[in-house]
Amino acid sequence: MGILWQVAGFILGVSLLVAVHEYGHYWAARRLGFKVLRFSVGFGPALWKRVSGADRTEYVIAALPLGGYVKLLDEREGPVPDADLARSFTRRPPWQRILVLLAGPAANFAFAILVLWGMLWVMGSPEVRPVVGRIAPDSMVAQAGLRADDEILRLGGREVSSQGEVLFGLIDAMSDDGVARFTVRAPNGGERDVELRVEDAEARRVLTEPAALMRGIGFRFWSPVIPPRLGRVLPGGPAAEAGLREGDVVTAVDGVAIADFAALADAINARPNRDIAVRFTRDGVASEVSLRTSAEIVQGREIGRIRIEPTPPPPLPESMVVQRRFGPVGALVEGSVRAWDMTVLQAKMFGRMLLGQVSLKNLSGPLTIAEYAGSSARSGLVQFLGFLVVISLSLGFLNLLPIPILDGGQIVYQTIEWIKGSPLAERVQVAGQNIGIVMLLMLMGLALFNDVAGKMG
Repeated sequence: MGILWQVAGFILGVSLLVAVHEYGHYWAARRLGFKVLRFSVGFGPALWKRVSGADRTEYVIAALPLGGYVKLLDEREGPVPDADLARSFTRRPPWQRILVLLAGPAANFAFAILVLWGMLWVMGSPEVRPVVGRIAPDSMVAQAGLRADDEILRLGGREVSSQGEVLFGLIDAMSDDGVARFTVRAPNGGERDVELRVEDAEARRVLTEPAALMRGIGFRFWSPVIPPRLGRVLPGGPAAEAGLREGDVVTAVDGVAIADFAALADAINARPNRDIAVRFTRDGVASEVSLRTSAEIVQGREIGRIRIEPTPPPPLPESMVVQRRFGPVGALVEGSVRAWDMTVLQAKMFGRMLLGQVSLKNLSGPLTIAEYAGSSARSGLVQFLGFLVVISLSLGFLNLLPIPILDGGQIVYQTIEWIKGSPLAERVQVAGQNIGIVMLLMLMGLALFNDVAGKMG
C-alpha cells in the first residue's frame, strides 16, 4: 500500500506542478501574440487530446507524467506560412521571448505563494518554541555553552520563534563559515550569548549531509518524554526473535538503566552487531533476554538496530506551541516572505554545493521525492500542500539556472541576442544544448545514486 501512495502522490504532485509551470509559459505567450501549437502535460503518446481556438492549439495529457512542454510556432523547426511569420518565436522581440521564458518559473513561485497564503489565512501557523532538549556530553554545543531548557531567541542576529527557523539558520551557518551566534534565555529568565564555531571545513561539510546536523552538533529540541515502552515490534527483527512484544517496558540495557525511549534508542544505536542483555517488565513481571543487534549504515555511521518502534508521543503542552493568526493581507505577506527565504536558502545551498562546502548527498532524485510525496499524501492535505510548496519553489529555482536546455539558459541566449542585435551562431547554440544535456544527466545520475545509496544505507 505504501508504494501505491508514493506513486500516486508523485504523479499527482509532479503533474500539477508541471501544468502550473507550462501554463505560465502558455499564458505569457498568448498574451504577447506568440502562436501556441501545443500545451502538453507529460511526454509520449497522448492519453487525452483536444484541439480548440482560432490557432487550433492542441491540449494534451500524455502517458509519461514526468515533465511537459509548450510548443510555439518556430521557423527553425520547419516552414511557416507568411501570414504567421510575425507570430513565430524567432520573429518576436527578444524581450518578449525572455518574458515567456521567465513566466514558467514565475508561475511556480506564484503557485507556492498562493498555497502558503491560503494555508496561513485559513489555518494560521502553529509554531513550536525552539527550546533546547537533550545535550550530548562533550558535544559541540555543550562546549559552546548551550544548555538543556535554554530557549533560543536569536540566531545570527535574527529573531527566531520556531524550531524550523533555528534549523534554517543552523544550516545556513554550517554551510558557510561555521559560526552560529545564539542569544538564549535560561529557565530563570536570564539572557546570554552563545557562539558555536566549527573551524574545520570538512567537519562543516559533513554536518550538511541529510539528517546529520543536529546529531553532529549534539542537541535535540525539547519534546515530551516518550516512555521506553515498545510500540510495534517488527517481525523477523532481533527484538521479535528474542521474544520481546508490543507493550513491554525496557528498564535496562547491559545493566544501564533506561529512562525513556530516546535513551533506549541511543543505547541500541551505540551497540551494532553486539550481544546485549535487555531487561524489561511485562504485566508487572520483570524479565531479561539476550539478543544480538543488527547493524545499518546511516549517513556513514554504523548503528545498531533491533527493529522496534516507539509508542505514539504525547501531545505538546500548550505552553510550547504559539499559534499565529493572519488576515488575508498578513497571510500574503508572510507567505511571500517564507517563499523568498526558502528560495534564497536553496540558492545558497546550491552555490555552496558547487564550491564543495555542502555535501552532494543533498541532491535528491525521483525515488526520494516519490517517498516524500507518498508520506505527505498519507499524512493529510496540509502535509501534501507543504510538499507541493517545496517542490514548486525548487522547480522554479532550478529552471532559472543558466543551463542551456533549461529556461535560464535560453534566457541567456535571448539576452545575448538582444545585446548584440543578432542571434548566436547555430553551432554555438547546439554546443550549448549538448553541454546542458550532459550537465543535466550528471545531476540526475548523482541524484539517483544518492537515492539508491540512501535506500541501501
